[in-house]
Parts: sequence; structure tokens; C-alpha cells
Amino acid sequence: MPVITNIDDLKRIYQRRVPRMFYDYAESGSWTEQTFRENTTDFDQIRLRQRVAIDMTGRSTASQMIGQDVSMPVALAPVGLTGMQHADGEIKAARAAENFGVPYTLSTMSICSIEDVAEHTKKPFWLQVYTLKDDDFMQRLFDRAKDAKCSAAVITVDLQLLGQRHKDLKNGLSAPPKLTVKSVSNMMTKVQWGLGMLGTKRRFFGNIVGHAKGVKDPSSLSTWTAEAFDQALDWDRIREFRKMWDGPLIIKGILDAEDAKQALNVGADAIIVSNHGGRQLDGALSAIKSLPAIMDAVGDKIEVHLDSGIRSGQDVLKALSMGAKGTYIGRAYIYGLGAMGEAGVTKSLEVIHKELDTSMGLCGVRQVGDLSENNLLIPEDFEGKWQ
Repeated sequence: MPVITNIDDLKRIYQRRVPRMFYDYAESGSWTEQTFRENTTDFDQIRLRQRVAIDMTGRSTASQMIGQDVSMPVALAPVGLTGMQHADGEIKAARAAENFGVPYTLSTMSICSIEDVAEHTKKPFWLQVYTLKDDDFMQRLFDRAKDAKCSAAVITVDLQLLGQRHKDLKNGLSAPPKLTVKSVSNMMTKVQWGLGMLGTKRRFFGNIVGHAKGVKDPSSLSTWTAEAFDQALDWDRIREFRKMWDGPLIIKGILDAEDAKQALNVGADAIIVSNHGGRQLDGALSAIKSLPAIMDAVGDKIEVHLDSGIRSGQDVLKALSMGAKGTYIGRAYIYGLGAMGEAGVTKSLEVIHKELDTSMGLCGVRQVGDLSENNLLIPEDFEGKWQ
């Protein structure tokens, strides 16, 4: 077993063990992938302020996200097709998160269904939903989440239409994967992955097939997907979704201060500053560069979280120091899942926790809630001067 010391170690194993189309699905952005790259590289522009001769005993990363206790303010982000990265992937990721004491967010476009994940976990998880046209499907989705005792709903608002991801189109991405000469020859080299998939019945979109009108099998799914997303979405429509769900609500996909104010007005409990991991509007600002203006606009009125680009505990520390109350990892835990299953997700959380805890100590902070911009050195032109 190789020694795992950072998220890149998991990524290297992940790349070897998972079929190319699913590796590319996780490791890609839209168009030129500029925003995808800058989500991570922009974190590198921020430096940490080292402090010494301060009592560093008794440190704690424990905190809360939307009033729920967390062992560190890091949730697992919703990732579609997680069950294609590793057999029963959503169940394994949810169990790892539960045991670590952090939230797990199940994607609507998951392979394992809401009911599957609820059956195999003991603590509540969160459900991410898209803004779809079908009221009946949406209401039943929220009702299913309530029946499964989900403790929050996360509404994704930046996917009214799909950003083009070149690799997915070239690979013919699908679940289960289409059997072509190229895909079969690649899958034959991923023996562990293949054996796992043969041993599970969960290979389709479990929240859609059999639940959405007219979707009885995978072949009818593509037609439904093409028509389901609501390009006419507006804030009044989001208010309707708010009425369908009376539990804690988080709105994901905010990059602009004006949109942050609108999210506050529809009764959200938190917003997630996110550009969908660079998978939607290429050329948009990175999440971390978008955070300061949003904190200035609504930071004292609503809980602000950050997603997109986090690959280390130091990235988490930087986001928290700039005002975020919570952060999300997507690719970082997917690397672990594809590399080593549930144990790999746990390892990714351990890596990030250790980096966060150690860096906090070296910055002179004992409680994660005490982090502030005082712990950072931020370039004067970090946000950029835009017209």
C-alpha cells in the first residue's frame, strides 16, 4: 500500500484504477478549462501569516454548518455519477462522511438513490436538487428527501443549461458506459473497478429511473434530461421550490453579489459561492476571487460557504479566513473513492483535516472559528480591477 500524504497521491492512484471516461468526467471543465484551472491556482496567490510563541495546545477544528455540528467545516459536495467512480460510490462516500462527522451531499444525478443511501447510513445527509420544470417530480423528490430524513436541501442554480465539456462528448459519457471498442478496451485494464461493478445492481441514475415520468429505463433517460432543465428559471421559481421544502435550504452556484442578495431574499439559510468546479461558464472568476465581494454584500446576513478549487486543508483555511463558514470538496474525495473506495474517502478527509489543523497551529489559531483575514497575506490586487 503506498504512503498517502496528500490529495495528489490519491489522484495518481485514482487515474490508474478508474475508466478513462469517468476520470475525465471528474477531471475536466468546460470549453478551455480556464476557470477550472484558476479555481485552484488562485488559492496559491494567498499566503499564510505565520505566528510563533503562542500556546497551540488543545486545538479544535469543530464547528457548525447551518446549525449542524461538524468535526471540521468541510462537506462532501454533490457529484453526479459518483457510483460510476466506484461501485456503490454514494453509499461509501456517505458512510465515510458520517463516520468522520462531516456532511455528505447526495446529487440528484446519483447512481445510488436517496433511499439506498438512507438505508445504509445512520445519520442524516443532505440532498442536492436541480431546478427542473416538472413540479410533480420536484415535489416528490423533496418528499422523498423528507422521508429519508435529509437534514438540508441544496438547490443548484447555475445549471439551467449545460456547459460544454469536450472530453465527455468525445468519450461518449453515459451510465452505465456505452460499450464501444475504445471504452471496452480501456475498462478491461481496470479489473478492480470492473469486478466491483459486476457485483452491484446499482448502475443507473437511481433517483431518476422509475421516478421521473416516462423514464423506465436508461434509454429514455437522455430524452428526459434534455427536456427537464428549466432555462426559464427565475427567483420566483426558486421561491416555489422553497415552499416545497420546509427544512434548511442552501443555494449553490452564486458568483455575483447581486445574486447573493436575491438568494437572501428567497429565504435560504446559506449560499455556496461556486462556479460548478469550472464546469459551466468558462471564463468566470474563480470561487475564491468571487468570495470577498459576496462577503461584503451579504456576509453579515446569511451563512456563506465556498466550493470549487479546494484540494487541501490550507485551501480550507484560506476560505474560512476570508469569511466562509463552510467549504466543500468534490474532486478531492472522488480521487479517494476511485482509488480506494470508502477507505479512500476517509483518507482524503484525514489529509485535509491534518493540513487544516497543522496550518491553523502554525498561524497561531486554536479554534477554527477564530480564523480571520488577520491570518492571511492577500495581494492588494487579488480580486482584480474589472470594468
